[in-house]
Order: sequence, then C-alpha cells, then structure tokens
Amino acid sequence: MRTPQDIECWLTDMDGVLVHENQAIPGAAELIGRWVDTSRRFLVLTNNSIFTPRDLAARLSWSGLAVPEENIWTSALATAQFLANQAPGGRAFVIGEAGLTTALHEAGFILTDSEPDYVVLGETRTYSFEAITSAIRLIMGGAKFIATNPDVTGPSPQGVLPATGSVAALISKATGRQPYIVGKPNPMMFRSAMNRIEAHSETTAMIGDRMDTDIIAGMEAGLLTVLVLSGITRRDDINTFPFRPNRIYDDVEALLQDL
Repeated sequence: MRTPQDIECWLTDMDGVLVHENQAIPGAAELIGRWVDTSRRFLVLTNNSIFTPRDLAARLSWSGLAVPEENIWTSALATAQFLANQAPGGRAFVIGEAGLTTALHEAGFILTDSEPDYVVLGETRTYSFEAITSAIRLIMGGAKFIATNPDVTGPSPQGVLPATGSVAALISKATGRQPYIVGKPNPMMFRSAMNRIEAHSETTAMIGDRMDTDIIAGMEAGLLTVLVLSGITRRDDINTFPFRPNRIYDDVEALLQDL
C-alpha cells in the first residue's frame, strides 16, 4: 500500500485545497514550500479555462502562494495539447477567453468561424447568444464538439453562474451531439499533467476536495488519492460514493504532518 512518503510527484486541485475565496488555506504555503525545498515535481490543476497560467500565478501570489506559472496546468492547456495531437495545425471555432484562445494559438491552431475542424467550448464571463448559435450551426455542419470541462456552474459574488457544462448541454440538445470533455474527471487531464512533469502513476498523488472529479479521476489514472475536507466534500458525503480516497485529511496542513 502506497503512502504519502512514497510519492515523488504531486498534482493538486486549487480551489478548496490551496485557496478559498482568494484566501490561502492553512498549510498551503508551507506545502508548496516543502515541495520546492525538496525538489518535488508538482502541478496545480484547475478546470477553469478562463485564465492563462500567468494570470493564475498572479492570483495565487495575491493570496500569498508562490506558484510559478510553469507549475500550473489548466483544462485549456490540456485541451490544446489533446487537439494538437489529434489534428496538428487544425482549425477551431472557440467560445472562451484568453486562457483557452492563448493555449490553442500556442498549440498551432487557427481560430476561425470558417470551416473549422472543431468547435471548442470553454468558460467565459459572458456567453454570447450569437456565438452559441454559430457553434450549433458549425457542429451540425460537421465540426467536432469539444468542451474543456463539465462543470455546470461557477461561483460569483452575486451567486452561481452557468458554466461550460450548462452551455454544452444547450448545444448538445440543439445538435444531438455530445462533446468530448477533456478536463476533470477525464483521467486524460491527469495523464497530460503527468507527461508535463515526467511523472509515473505509481509515484504520483492527487490532492482534491471533490469526490466526483478529483478523486475519481485520480483513482482511474492510478494515482494515490488524497481528499481534503477544506472545500466541497464533507466527511459525511464520502460514504455516498461507491469508491474511497486512499487518504483523508481535514486540510493540507494536516497532510503536511505525514510528509
């Protein structure tokens, strides 16, 4: 049975694990410092496709967490890498923001609404009815449908907002086509992250706060799974799932005691 002491590489979710409402969670800064001091390879994972790694590194810095941009892996980056492998130099119609469009540009894609190979749906602050209509027509015309993540809602100061999964459902209902979703809980996002840091599943762990994304995807990717109770999942929720994480901690500060 693997233990945290056996782990050489770490993947960790961001919201609910390292930060909560832009405030660092106790132990987060110390955990990152431990990884840096011991030369552990690690990546901070997020399904959020709005921001570039540079944007997210700045946001984490404001919370007191020093995470280099090269240690951040987003669903936008995973999507761009997946599509670059599928259709090098391809064409895509994109609904999303800088995190997604920049990743696709850097992967060699042409962003266009003229005969695209793919319609790529990510998160944005303002979903356009015109853009959604174009996406529907392009998919019905033969473009393949890709979504960065399945999250149906996202947070805002005013309350929940519709997110990628909700808009994907609208497009699917109109077209009869389901998207291929790259982000969590698809283990592909974890495998692409591990490739990024040359990690092996036997010596890699995933820290997350959600059973239905972080833990199930980590389990399916063959990783040591670590659930922290500082985010979405409560202890009483765990028994409602037909699988369990390898380790459960109140927060990353408690995890530190086992490293």
